[in-house]
Amino acid sequence: MKIVIDRIEERKAVCELENGEILNLPLCIFENAKEGDVFNIVRDDVEKEERLSKARSLFEKLKK
Repeated sequence: MKIVIDRIEERKAVCELENGEILNLPLCIFENAKEGDVFNIVRDDVEKEERLSKARSLFEKLKK
């Protein structure tokens, strides 16, 4: 999903999604952002599984 920084207001990035929705997001999540910048958001299934696996492992240790 692409997200475009429409404008910057104080420490907020006013962003437009591909579907036209507007979101106000903290500016700090966009490194060196400027108005007009386009970011591509992608899901990382590999990292998700690694995190879930680590959480399961920690949970199993707690049960013992």
